[in-house]
Amino acid sequence: MNQPLVHAVNVHKDFHGNEVLKGIDLDVESGEVVCLLGPSGSGKTTFLRCINQLETIQGGRIWVDGELAGYVEKKGKLYRLNDKQIAHQRREIGMVFQRFNLFPHMTAKENVMEGPVKVKGLSKGDAAKRADELLARVGLEDRAGHYPAQLSGGQQQRVAIARALAMQPKLMLFDEPTSALDPELVGEVLTVMKELAEQGMTMIVVTHEMGFAREVADRVVFMDGGVVVEQGPPAQVIDNPQHERTQSFLSRIRTENEEYAEALAIRTAAEAL
Repeated sequence: MNQPLVHAVNVHKDFHGNEVLKGIDLDVESGEVVCLLGPSGSGKTTFLRCINQLETIQGGRIWVDGELAGYVEKKGKLYRLNDKQIAHQRREIGMVFQRFNLFPHMTAKENVMEGPVKVKGLSKGDAAKRADELLARVGLEDRAGHYPAQLSGGQQQRVAIARALAMQPKLMLFDEPTSALDPELVGEVLTVMKELAEQGMTMIVVTHEMGFAREVADRVVFMDGGVVVEQGPPAQVIDNPQHERTQSFLSRIRTENEEYAEALAIRTAAEAL
């Protein structure tokens, strides 16, 4: 029986007694793009970090490509894997964070090469070739020798995507990858993500970019208060939400977007004078 690429069952997570995830069930099929929506504090980022084992769950189970994440089961009991075993599992998953987390003392190319050389034991020659290909894929072939401080935020985030892809992951996780960017730089990152989706990459994306979710996602999942409130195709959840909490969240997002667009128009008009 074919299992989804990501299979999460009754996932619980708390921090110092504060329950952040309250029994999350979610399947993600291979090649599917799933966008997680919801207000701050709803558990979206925590869930993403649990999939990549940056956080340890207190209840439930998560399987990635049929392999139980973080544990081995023997005679009905779970035993925690050691750090080396967890790192081995994690290298199958690429993750792109809000902040770019590039090594500042390395060029763009060196940042992309680092994982394949240090983690997968790829030769520097092969890693360099792969880095060149991936930087070209994200439109930065002419920035290979630049250091992060010499790149715009959008360019740094595209290097971060190339770095994650260099590990040849089965799954890509994006944690609000455009939230730290100036508005004029958001589009270049979303374009790269759209191309990945078109090429069949399995992706789970935490985002507030409604246009991206509507256009690219196969499924939208709305979370609030540590639970999945509503999920379905974008046209259903974004354009015709059924739950009151979803309706309230999307209404607030629309209002914020309209206020921002109005403020931007005023600023642009003032600068033109």
